[in-house]
Amino acid sequence: MTAETALTLADINLNDETLFESGLSHEAFRILRRENPISWTPAEERIKGHWNLVKYEDVLQVSRHPEIFSSERGIVQYEPINPEDATQAANGNGKMLITMDPPRHVKLRRLVNKGFTPRAVAAMEPHIRQITRKLLDGIAAKGECDFVLDVASQLPLAVICGMMGLEDKDWPLMFQLTNKVLGAGDPEYQTDVPEDQRGTDEAARATGNMGTMQMFGFFAQQLMNRKEHRREDLISLLVDSELDGDRLSDEDILWFCFLLILAGNETTRNGISGGLVSLFEHPAERARLQADMSLMPSAVEEILRWVSPVTHMARVALEDTEIRGQRIAQGERVVMWYPAVNRDEDVFPQAQRFDITRTPNDHLAFGIGEHFCLGAGFARLEMRVMFEELFTRFPDIELNGPVERLRSTFIGGIKHLPVRFSPER
Repeated sequence: MTAETALTLADINLNDETLFESGLSHEAFRILRRENPISWTPAEERIKGHWNLVKYEDVLQVSRHPEIFSSERGIVQYEPINPEDATQAANGNGKMLITMDPPRHVKLRRLVNKGFTPRAVAAMEPHIRQITRKLLDGIAAKGECDFVLDVASQLPLAVICGMMGLEDKDWPLMFQLTNKVLGAGDPEYQTDVPEDQRGTDEAARATGNMGTMQMFGFFAQQLMNRKEHRREDLISLLVDSELDGDRLSDEDILWFCFLLILAGNETTRNGISGGLVSLFEHPAERARLQADMSLMPSAVEEILRWVSPVTHMARVALEDTEIRGQRIAQGERVVMWYPAVNRDEDVFPQAQRFDITRTPNDHLAFGIGEHFCLGAGFARLEMRVMFEELFTRFPDIELNGPVERLRSTFIGGIKHLPVRFSPER
């Protein structure tokens, strides 16, 4: 960045998705940490204002006190001003694990916990390695590919779809609908909107709503099927689950499925693709890793810190409180920016250095507290296996064109990553 284009505090608008798409968000967060660690983003025409947290200790404070900072009014920065928009049935607030507070959150989480224990994760490693090798077989003779479309997106998609009992033919639809829901603000995914309207706020709302509706339609059919024919999968487990003596409602199960498919594939996809970009951008660290693959576990942790696939989570204050001496009024929204706290100079020595042997590395890429990511173990395993297999098979893999990032303030995503390597004959 040149002096002429350098950001200043006055330039920073964390509601601006292009700030993240352009890669300038890390510079914005560095300025905020130094000059304004608790900043206020004013209300816009349709959305309320919110506080921005960019320091590690402040995010710890919020994450560890769900009795003060609630998830039930949504976990993204945007809260509609219109009460009807904020409470409409399709927004899922208070209905998914990720938008629930204790005690119901704890009880619902226990229903599926056994599928995500360290033992359950470890038992899946041979299967995950088999999927990974098959994916690499598919590109081996080509010598080039779009790493996101052909590899990074396919591994976590196969794993979570398999756990949910979805047939192979349905996986491309799950990929498409995930992009619509979580990438609703990106024109590339606004395919249900006339081309001249793409890139607008209205197009983003229409795309997200359409993706959600189509996802629910798909899982409603899956739910009907499981009620008649149980399988060894997560959907069948939910059909047979009880909470306080009552069976889960269809709505409970559908929101569970919605969350599992989104969280189970999108974030790991971006951890893998973002990790490869990070290693491309730091060739000395890549060389260290390829020379000593025993460094892979710590390299995965550094990738998670550096990439921070989930960019933010939000909470709403249930009472008047303070953070860093700043008064937060009851009902105000606070947004926890994970890429910012994961490079907090007060916590991470040489925070702006990508170091695959960094220790300790207490990043918050998976959150912390009540809502610590349920699938963290699977994400770590999938990333480790992918890079072990990738660098063993294609040690000379390199970038083969521009990296295209997702236009989003919520997901630190990469849409397209062209790579090349020596083809297998």
